[in-house]
Amino acid sequence: METNKVKQLHDFGQSIWLDFLDRKLIRSGQLKKLIEDDGLRGMTSNPAIFEKAISSSADYDEQIRELAATYQNNEAIFYQLAITDIQNAADLFKPVFVKGSDGYVSLEVSPHLAHDANRTIRQAVELWKKVDRENVMIKIPATTDGLPAIRKSISEGLNINITLLFGLDRYEEVTEAYLSGLEDRVEAGQPIDHIASVASFFLSRIDVMVDPMLEIKGHPEMKGHPEMKGEIAIACAKQAYQIYKRVFSSERFKKLQEQGAMPQHVLWASTGTKDPSFPDTKYVDALIGPETVNTVPLETLEAYRDHGNPANRLEQDLDKATQTLAQLKKIGINIDEITALLENEGIEKFNKPYDQLLQAIEEKKGHTIDA
Repeated sequence: METNKVKQLHDFGQSIWLDFLDRKLIRSGQLKKLIEDDGLRGMTSNPAIFEKAISSSADYDEQIRELAATYQNNEAIFYQLAITDIQNAADLFKPVFVKGSDGYVSLEVSPHLAHDANRTIRQAVELWKKVDRENVMIKIPATTDGLPAIRKSISEGLNINITLLFGLDRYEEVTEAYLSGLEDRVEAGQPIDHIASVASFFLSRIDVMVDPMLEIKGHPEMKGHPEMKGEIAIACAKQAYQIYKRVFSSERFKKLQEQGAMPQHVLWASTGTKDPSFPDTKYVDALIGPETVNTVPLETLEAYRDHGNPANRLEQDLDKATQTLAQLKKIGINIDEITALLENEGIEKFNKPYDQLLQAIEEKKGHTIDA
């Protein structure tokens, strides 16, 4: 019997998480099956995922009716719904967590708090306490205001998934926030050996934005820069991994490691292929490497199981990655401006479905109460 291609990724030190969550997945036994058969090692959620889950099914209606009798605030109802799912998923992943190989499930703070550090910290701590699971991560966006929230949350002993990360300079700041948070906690005499964190790079969105610009910037007779199409996000990811290796082999981190600190692994997010001309496993195959995580949509997981090509590629062609980004600069595309734009756009892309899910709850409250 052929070895499961998703499971084979573990041989290269990479963990596969699922970028999807709904109640049916948990109740049907499908999530348990994915953990057992594919070796799935974790799960991420976001406002868009919950909006789809709550709006497009009746699975949440009964609990919405029950919660509406206690909570007037739709956001409070949403987080109770989400916490129920997160707790149930975390319980299914607990055996993976106990073995010391991931097993984390992520829940995001409100995207409307992306530029409010103090409220982000308060909500992160509140959600952490309410979920009450060792193997949960609270997601905080890598905005300028998110950085102090990340540091403080780490110092409070929370597991943190840093989300909406696009730029390399910002990634350096994220690692600084993580290390500083650990140091703050050590200074306060608190343990750090249980704290886990990942830094989540959103990849395909970079290519979605840059690829059309390559066509515009290219000379007509050259038909743009086809050799760079679909390569910018991968080049950025490869450079990010080099930053990861440098930071987490430093003397500064080694001192924390002596106290039990774990490295903050890089996580490849937004790895479903959005350009139909690309292979549907593009962002999985290209970025396989040790001490990394890839969180994939369900359809990408199924595609990889069917026709993935597992091999350690993350540190192949590093010179090419450097040259690709240098060439991008040479033709007049500023990657820092791109990543800043993507960060703002990313927040808005989560604000909209978040507001829609609150509206869906409002409508379901009326529907279920009338029923």
